[in-house]
Amino acid sequence: MIRVGILGEIGSGKSFISKQIGFPVFNADIEIAKLYKGSRKCYLKLKKALPNYIKTFPIKKHYLLKAIKDNQNNLRKIVKIMHPEVHFKMNNFIKKNKNKKIVVLDIPLLLENKINKKNDILIYIQANKKEMKRRLKARPNFDKKLFKKLKNLQLGVEVKKKKSNFIIKNNFNKNLVKKNVKKVIKEILSND
Repeated sequence: MIRVGILGEIGSGKSFISKQIGFPVFNADIEIAKLYKGSRKCYLKLKKALPNYIKTFPIKKHYLLKAIKDNQNNLRKIVKIMHPEVHFKMNNFIKKNKNKKIVVLDIPLLLENKINKKNDILIYIQANKKEMKRRLKARPNFDKKLFKKLKNLQLGVEVKKKKSNFIIKNNFNKNLVKKNVKKVIKEILSND
C-alpha cells in the first residue's frame, strides 16, 4: 500500500484534489467534526481543558473557535486532546483499506504532528495566493485573526515543498487539475 500525504496551505484545494486521486481518502477535518458531534470522551476532555468555552454536548465549533481566538494556548490544548483521537481513526482507516493500492491522507498538520512515515509519497498543492485569499474570505466562517493563528501552526511553504515528492499546481480549473492529478498518480503507480 502506498500512503499519499497531501500538503498545502489553508485554502489551496487539498480536499478537492484528494478526492480526484480516485482512492480512499482519510480527511482529518471531517473526522474531527464527527468527534465534536459524537464523542463524549472528547467532550469531557475539552470541557475539562476549556471550561469557560465548552459547556454543551455535542461540541459547538464556534465555542472552540472563540477559545482559539482568545488565546493561542487553547489551540495547543485542543490539538493535544484531538490529535490522538484522529491518529487512532487514521490507523483504523489504513487497516480497513490495507488491500488498496493507495490511500490518501488529507491531514492539515501531517508533517507538523509527525503523522507521516518515511516512505509516504507527499504531494504539495500550490495555489495562487490571491485566489486562495479570495476563496477563504468567501467561506461563511472566515476569520482573519483565527486564520493567522492556524497558519502559525504550520511549517513554512518552502519546507513543505522541499519535503514533497510532487507539486501539483491548482489554478482552480477543475479539468486541468484532474489532468495534473492523473499524471502524478500514474507516475506514483509506475514507480511502485
